Amino acid sequence: MSKTLEIMLFLSRAIVTGLAIAFLVIYFWPSMADRFQQPKPEAPAPSPPAPASYADAVDRAAPAVVSIYTRALMPQSTDPDPERRKGQRYLYRMQHDMGSGVIVSEDGYILTNHHVINMVQNIRIALFDGRIVPATIVGSDPETDLAVLKVNLQGLSAATLAESPEIRVGDVVLAIGNSLGLSHTVTMGIVSATGRNDLRSLPYEDFIQTDAAINAGNSGGALINANGDLIGISTRKLGVNTGAQNIGFAIPVSLAKRVMEQIIEYGSVRRAWLGASFVDLRPSTQPDGSIARSGIAVDWVAEQGPAWQAGIRQGDVIVALDGNPVNDANQFELAISQREPGSRVELNVGRRLESFQTYATLIQQPPL
Repeated sequence: MSKTLEIMLFLSRAIVTGLAIAFLVIYFWPSMADRFQQPKPEAPAPSPPAPASYADAVDRAAPAVVSIYTRALMPQSTDPDPERRKGQRYLYRMQHDMGSGVIVSEDGYILTNHHVINMVQNIRIALFDGRIVPATIVGSDPETDLAVLKVNLQGLSAATLAESPEIRVGDVVLAIGNSLGLSHTVTMGIVSATGRNDLRSLPYEDFIQTDAAINAGNSGGALINANGDLIGISTRKLGVNTGAQNIGFAIPVSLAKRVMEQIIEYGSVRRAWLGASFVDLRPSTQPDGSIARSGIAVDWVAEQGPAWQAGIRQGDVIVALDGNPVNDANQFELAISQREPGSRVELNVGRRLESFQTYATLIQQPPL
């Protein structure tokens, strides 16, 4: 019993002594107490309130959006059998169509889609102020579905192109266009995704996906942000027969601007070419359990082309371009196409169990 009492007295003295020391430390050195306190996490900055109206953005952008009306003579045959149609004389009918465009300069340059003006003989532009004027085709680029028109006017209201637009999923966007022939129709939605390049509708894809309604006639119209800056050119939507709803696409203004500038300067787009085609690799499981893809496979190499001369062969894996990791074949080909013909690129390549670094001098892409 006495031994138990001794143990209890010993523990009691130790606890009292510890509390006394802690009191003295906190009393005489209060800063020491702060070291044992967990830092409070900073509260996130409150988001700015969403505007009650986007009328100011529309007022800023709408005067630069135009309606496009086209006419084209289209061959027509009443015989459904293609074999019997061979050698027949065709009847021609006048086909009327419509679309949208965006004025990008005060002296009358207009951006639109290639498919809006493809194979047409007559183009008329309806301006925001009601004037209707003829337009000519400066040039077009089927590979990105972009075209540039010109009207013979000065002092026009031009769109403000977003400078280095930081487009995030969830951003509010507005589509303005000649929807179903209803000029300057405005629809609202959000950015659903960026960098969409797997629609297989064009050789070079980098779409903004949005749920803002994009209907027939919207093609070539404006996709703007909440400030009224142009961030994209509306181009297409997934068809009703797919079962999709509210899935539309726009070409980013950064790509549209690059294509437009080349069309205005050269009449067409000059693209760099590596002389090879590529496919994505299958994703693999990483050591941490995540799924990732590293590199793209070389599917085909043009003999004596830039890739061939750089030592690249079918079956190789491109791991990096100019020091930047590569994991998407479509994005890689888009990045190459946007270089200047004659420029030099650095490539990191894997081949079976070895890897090497090489350099290729790009040439101008031949017609597809």
